[in-house]
Amino acid sequence: MKQRLAQLISDAGMNIPAEQQAQLLGYVEMLHKWNKAYNLTSVRDPQEMIVKHIMDSIVVSQHLIGTTFIDVGTGPGLPGIPLAIINPEKSFTLLDSLGKRIRFIRQVTHELKITNVTPVQSRVEAFQPENGFDGVLSRAFASMNDMVTWCHHLPNEQGVFLALKGQVDQVEIDDLPADCSVTDIKPLTVPGLEGQRHLVILAR
Repeated sequence: MKQRLAQLISDAGMNIPAEQQAQLLGYVEMLHKWNKAYNLTSVRDPQEMIVKHIMDSIVVSQHLIGTTFIDVGTGPGLPGIPLAIINPEKSFTLLDSLGKRIRFIRQVTHELKITNVTPVQSRVEAFQPENGFDGVLSRAFASMNDMVTWCHHLPNEQGVFLALKGQVDQVEIDDLPADCSVTDIKPLTVPGLEGQRHLVILAR
C-alpha cells in the first residue's frame, strides 16, 4: 500500500512528504478497521480506498484558496481528513449529523495526531459558526442547489463553495439560485480512477 500510494501521488504530479503519506495510510487502515463494525463507507478494499478516497480527495488541494474550510456532510472525513493531512497550515471543520462518523473522526485525529481538524456533530442548517469560512467543501450533496441553499450561511464575504462532482450537469447549473453563480469548473485527474471528476467553484 505504501508503494502504491507513493506511485499514485507521483502520477498526480504531487509532492507529499513521507510523514504525511504515512498519516494518509494510517487513515486508510483505521477506516478499514472501523468499517467492519460501523459501516462508514461502501468501499471495502483498502487498495480501492487509496484511489477512491485518498487520491480523489487530495487532487483538490491545489484549488484551496484561503486558510479556513468546512467539509459539509463529511461522512467518515472525506475529503476533509486527507486534505487536512497534506495542508497542516490550513484549518478544517468537519461537519456531519451522525454521531458514529464524528466519533470515528475524533479517534482518527487523536491517533494520527492531526491538529488542524475540528469535528462537529450537527445538521448543516443548525450549525452557526462564529466566523465564515474561505471555502465550503462537499462531495456528498445530491445537487449544487441543495448545497448553496443549505450552506448559504457558511462562507465568509470572499468565501466560495467547492463542489466535488463527477460529470458536470448543465441542468444542475441552470437550477442554481439567482444570487449564486459558477465562477470556475476545474477538471480533476485522479490517477487510477475511471470516469470524470470535476471541482465546481461557486460564489454568491
